[in-house]
Amino acid sequence: MIRTPLRPLARILEARQKGENPDAIERENTRIRHEQMRDSARQRAEGRLLVLGVFFFCAFTVVGARMGVMATTDPTEPRAAAPGSVISATRADIVDRNGNLLATNFETHALYAQPHHMIDPERAASKLMNVFPDLDHDRLVRDFTGKRKFLWIKKKISPEQMQAVHEIGEPGLLFAPRDMRLYPNGPLAAHIMGGASFGKEGVHGAEVIGVAGAEKYFDDYLRDPANGNKPLELSLDMTVQAASERILYGGMKLMNAKGATSVLMDVHTGEVISAVSLPSFDPNDRPHAAVTGDASDSPLFNRSVQGVYELGSVFKIFPAAQAIDLGLVTADTVIDTAGPMKVSGFRIGEFQNKNYGEQTVTGIIVNSSNRGSGRLAMQIGAERQQAFLKSLGFFEPTPFEIVEASGGKPLLPKRWEELSTVTISYGHGLSSSPMHLAAGYSTIANGGRKIVPTLLKQNGPKLGERVMSEGAAADARMMLRAVVTEGTASFGEVPGYHVGGKTGTADKPGPRGGYLEDKVINTFASMFPAHDPKYVLIVTLDEPVETSGEEPRRTAGWTAVPVAAEMIRRIAPLLGLRPTVEPGSAADITLSSSN
Repeated sequence: MIRTPLRPLARILEARQKGENPDAIERENTRIRHEQMRDSARQRAEGRLLVLGVFFFCAFTVVGARMGVMATTDPTEPRAAAPGSVISATRADIVDRNGNLLATNFETHALYAQPHHMIDPERAASKLMNVFPDLDHDRLVRDFTGKRKFLWIKKKISPEQMQAVHEIGEPGLLFAPRDMRLYPNGPLAAHIMGGASFGKEGVHGAEVIGVAGAEKYFDDYLRDPANGNKPLELSLDMTVQAASERILYGGMKLMNAKGATSVLMDVHTGEVISAVSLPSFDPNDRPHAAVTGDASDSPLFNRSVQGVYELGSVFKIFPAAQAIDLGLVTADTVIDTAGPMKVSGFRIGEFQNKNYGEQTVTGIIVNSSNRGSGRLAMQIGAERQQAFLKSLGFFEPTPFEIVEASGGKPLLPKRWEELSTVTISYGHGLSSSPMHLAAGYSTIANGGRKIVPTLLKQNGPKLGERVMSEGAAADARMMLRAVVTEGTASFGEVPGYHVGGKTGTADKPGPRGGYLEDKVINTFASMFPAHDPKYVLIVTLDEPVETSGEEPRRTAGWTAVPVAAEMIRRIAPLLGLRPTVEPGSAADITLSSSN
C-alpha cells in the first residue's frame, strides 16, 4: 500500500509561490487519510459481522434440524458408557390389576477399588471389614497391594454403607451408580415375579435383566424405553394373593405337608388372580438354584406350573362330562361299578376295597368310583378320550406367561391302550400341573368353552372354542356341587358361596418306579358359586398328613379340602362376591280346580 505524504514538497513549494498557507495542505491530507482509515475499518467490521451472522445462522439451522429429527423419530434408550459395552439404563415397573406396585427400579451404588490410587491399602482393608464383615480381610489386602488396577468389592450397597465407606477417606475406593430391581412386597408373588439381576456392568452403569418368572418372560417389554412410563399390568390381585399365601402356608403347616400350591383363575377370561407356590423366597435376595437333590425341594421350584403330578380323582369329572356330551349317558344313567374288573390283565380296584355296586353317573362322581369312571372311559374309547383331553390343553405346556411354564410339559403314556384309557379316567397314567387342571375346570365352569391361562390383565371375556355342550357342562357342575353337599368334599362347604368341586388323592411315584408308601399328592379342584361360577380354585398339598384323629389321615377330603374352604371364605369377599342363597329346583306342583 502506497501512503501519500501529509506535506508533499511539490505542493508546499507551489503553495508558497502563490502565497498560500502550507499548513492547510497538511490538515487537508490528514482529514482525507482519517476518512480512508474510517472507511477501511467500517468495511472490515461489516465483513466480520457478516461472517459471524452466517456462522450463527448455520449453527441454529443445525440445532433446529436436529431437534426436528428427534421430534419425528422413535426415542432411543439412554445408555451409560462403559469400555467395550453398551449398557441399558431403564426398566418399566410391574403392577397388579389394581395398579399396586409389584416391581420397580431403585437407585443405589456399587463399590469398586483402584488400588494404584490408594494411599494406605492395609488401613482401607481394615476399615472395609467394619462396614462389610462378610469380606475376606486377607484377600482384600492381597488385592489392594498386588498388581490389580481395578476390582469390584460390592455390587450393591445401601446409602448407609456408602456413607460409611465415604468416611474412610480413601481416594482409591469409588462408587458406581446402579439401578437395582426392588420388590416392595418382599416374598409376595415371588414365583410370578421371578427376579432380576445385573447383565452388562461398568463403572458408569449396569444393565438390569430378568432371570426368572415374568421378569424374564417380559424382558423385552420391560427394557423397551418406549414403555418406561407404561407399567406392565398383571392379572394378579395383590390383596387376594397375600390372603392366599397366608392361608395356604398355614394349611401346609397344619397338614404337615412338605409343599403346597394354589391357583385362582377367572373362568371367563383365563386371568390368574393368584398363584402360590410353597416353600417360597424373597426375589430381593433370590437364592441360587440347587445343583443336587430333588428340584422340587428347592424354594425356586414353582409347583403351580412346574409341578407335574398324577392328580388322581379330580380327573373323573372329565370322562363323565365327555360321556354326557357324546350322548352315551345322562347324569342319571346307572352304571354297574361292582367288581371284579380287569383290564389288560390288571385289576381295577376302589379306595379301601369298597364296592359301590350300581351307581348313577352322578353317584360315580360323588362316591369317587374308579371302576365307574373306568367303565365310562371304555365307552368313550381311547381315540375320543385323547382328542377331548388335548382340546382341554393337557398335551402341551400351559402358555402361562412365565418362563418356568414351558418346562411343565404333561407326561403322557407311551402307548395309549385300553389300560391307559381306564387309569387316566381316574387321574393315573397322565401327569399334569395344577395350572392345567385350573384351565380344564374353567372350561366346565364357563359352559364348555376352552380357557387359556394368562398373567396379563384382560378387558373382557376371552372364551375359546367350544369343547363341550352347555348341557354337559351344566350336568358336570351339578355333580361337582353334589360332591360337596353329599360326597367326599363335605368340608368344602362355605355358607353363601355354594362351592362345587372334586377331591383327588394320588400316590407319589418312586424314583425307581412304582409308588411310595404313605406319600400322596392331595388336590381339591373347586369352583364357586357352583350355580354360576366366577372362579376356579385349585389347591394341591405335597405329602400331607392330618394327625388330629387316632390315626393319620392322608386323603384330600381331610387335608386339601379344608384349606381350600378357608381360602374361599377369606378371598371371596375380596373378589367382590357377596354371600347369596343358592337357587333351588322348583317343586313339582299340580294345579287343580275345586268345585
